[in-house]
Amino acid sequence: MPESVRRAIYAEGGHDFTAEICKGITLDDLDPEAIEIFRNKWLDYSGNKRFAKLSVEQLLRDADVLEDDGLTYAALILFGKRKPLLKHLPTAEVVYEFRTTEASGPAGAREDMRMGFFNYFDRIWELVNRRNENQHYQKRFQMLPVPTFNEVVVREALLNAVSHRSYQQRGSIFVRQYARKLVVESPGGFPPGVTVDNILDKHEARNGLIAAVFQRCGLVERSGQGMNLIYEQALREAKPLPHFKGSDDYCVKLTLELKVIHPKMLALMKQIGEEKLDVMSTDDYLLLSALFREEDLRSIDPARFNHLIELEIVKYSEHGIGPVNGGVMFNIGTLSEPSSDKVPINGSDKEQEIIDFMAERDYVTTAELAGFLGISQRSVLKLFKKLENKGFKAVKSGGNKNAKYKLEKYNPI
Repeated sequence: MPESVRRAIYAEGGHDFTAEICKGITLDDLDPEAIEIFRNKWLDYSGNKRFAKLSVEQLLRDADVLEDDGLTYAALILFGKRKPLLKHLPTAEVVYEFRTTEASGPAGAREDMRMGFFNYFDRIWELVNRRNENQHYQKRFQMLPVPTFNEVVVREALLNAVSHRSYQQRGSIFVRQYARKLVVESPGGFPPGVTVDNILDKHEARNGLIAAVFQRCGLVERSGQGMNLIYEQALREAKPLPHFKGSDDYCVKLTLELKVIHPKMLALMKQIGEEKLDVMSTDDYLLLSALFREEDLRSIDPARFNHLIELEIVKYSEHGIGPVNGGVMFNIGTLSEPSSDKVPINGSDKEQEIIDFMAERDYVTTAELAGFLGISQRSVLKLFKKLENKGFKAVKSGGNKNAKYKLEKYNPI
């Protein structure tokens, strides 16, 4: 039976090709530097000082990439030198490209990684980070930066490609960087049982041995949930969700659009704080995103919001559910629909900006609002009148010269 046919049969059956013995290679075919990088990562992550004193052979045995019969393909993929890789597994290559446009033609920069994974893992991020511009969002009167390319996302996308691609199929992993987009293409379709629809719930590593090595040394924070982290980081930074347009049975194409499209949502995420964000599930992030984007939530079971309520990020009221720190309340689940005299704000951007601005503060002056919105104080007072007609009310405190206003979240007329 031809080798190509045998590999295809194994792939269809869910066989882990990377756990097979790669006949003809020895320890001399592995890069000592790559092995030491792995050793140090495993030592730092586990805290087990024993790893520092292990021989190379024992270290690789403990990592399950060296068996009595010889070294596995995983050992070659992770630690191999250039020539042995080209001879025994030339498909184990990652190509980085920077492109200014999506037009065909030569890339602005290109680097071929024909070496073991632990030799190029940091190099990929170094190349991406060279062209990593900051975007900005407004928090009160400050403009704060957020990097276009998030290191966690870039590294997770690469880890995902290396541990899930098909090494029985020809072709290299391509990491293509654009000004505000990253595209990672890897040979082979989705692993058996995994689809675009269940990718956040179904975790099947095509190359289980490689995935296990990543987990041992802490490169994979949560086993099998790299894509969850990518989705969560996109929502934390108010960027579009990842998509897989262009994927087929022979290639998975992960596209990360990285322009911040909801600056106010980003400000909300920053206000929630890292401590709460870190304990949110992927479902929590998706629900919070749907809430903020004013999607129709009436078909969603209100119980799904319980964790966000426990974290005091959202809350129920008689009018619906909304962020604790302010903003419009939205109908959900079995709650009654709003009557015609309780119209949610969906008017001008200025009206919504007033709501967002005042929701973060106890009291504001018309001068503060005028400066924030770029309009006159008289125009601010006119917007207050429009808001009152929609069921919202600005409560005045103090005399005319020192007047301050507080916005009640919802006050039906």
